[in-house]
Amino acid sequence: MTVEPFSFGGRRIAAGEAETVDLPISVLTDHTPATMSVRVFHGRRPGPTLFVSAAIHGDEIIGVEVCRRLMQAPQLASLRGTLLVVPIVNTFGFLNQSRYLPDRRDLNRCFPGSERGSLASRLANIFMTEIAARSDLGIDLHSAALHRTNLPQIRVSASSRETLDLARAFGAPLVIRARLREGSMREAARNAGCDVLLYEAGEALRFDEMSARIGASGILRVMRAMKMIPAKGLPKREAQPVVVNGSAWVRAPASGLLRLFRDVGEHVADGQLLAIVASPFGTAEAEIRAPAAGVLMGRATMPVVNEGDAVYHLADVPVDDAEDRLSQLAADLEADPMFDEDEIL
Repeated sequence: MTVEPFSFGGRRIAAGEAETVDLPISVLTDHTPATMSVRVFHGRRPGPTLFVSAAIHGDEIIGVEVCRRLMQAPQLASLRGTLLVVPIVNTFGFLNQSRYLPDRRDLNRCFPGSERGSLASRLANIFMTEIAARSDLGIDLHSAALHRTNLPQIRVSASSRETLDLARAFGAPLVIRARLREGSMREAARNAGCDVLLYEAGEALRFDEMSARIGASGILRVMRAMKMIPAKGLPKREAQPVVVNGSAWVRAPASGLLRLFRDVGEHVADGQLLAIVASPFGTAEAEIRAPAAGVLMGRATMPVVNEGDAVYHLADVPVDDAEDRLSQLAADLEADPMFDEDEIL
């Protein structure tokens, strides 16, 4: 079957070809053009269109590394359909190592945007019309916010059982049924008929090997489930993700210096000691204990807290089941030859 060229950003990408297309966004204050660069992979055979995006929040850079690894994957030589990769959506925030745009707007609260609105609104509009509206599924890559870290997880608000199955196929340790936030890209894309899997892993302004490896291999597993690439070269995973029933933040009962005793991915018992907040003078200490059994899916990284600050994010999951699955996932990653790179420090 003859596959027609893929028209994108005024370019026509032939079947079997890959090109980088720069979508004009604005001009920086020094007159430097600002663009949203998209790598377009157009397969030789027909299939669905998938977009992968990162750095909607400019300081969440782990997704940029995931995109880099994805675009080097040999499986893309046998691609069916079209893959659109946007390693850096928020160029302004990325250059400034900031979550926000220059006007301090959060881009992920400005969708679907408009042609005549703020800079954030215009950027959101371009992403929606050029990328999301033309795709069958999206995978959006994030990390925790500044001074926090997350266990790799997939968040999904699926409109179909098929999308939930794709979330499981990704292979992250946790799958979370998360509500759609008003103004988010996930909400706007869903309204346009495109479900989005949101991958959260690691922390802002940091790379870590586990998050990068799970992210890149997870996207390829989703592509395999969508029949966009062959199974060859994708090692089987024995571990199945843990579906989270709910979650709660465990907060600091006092202000002071924070000493953490547990890390993300650990399973904890009801009442188990997690951390201590101490006065700088050493005159008082307040314990932080687990309010229930579960798995720690996120934690603070700053050793200084104010009363009420979120310290741990506790997932409501069957602890025994989670322990076995997380241990098996670690073993699967050790045996995974797909991304044989030195650990990123």
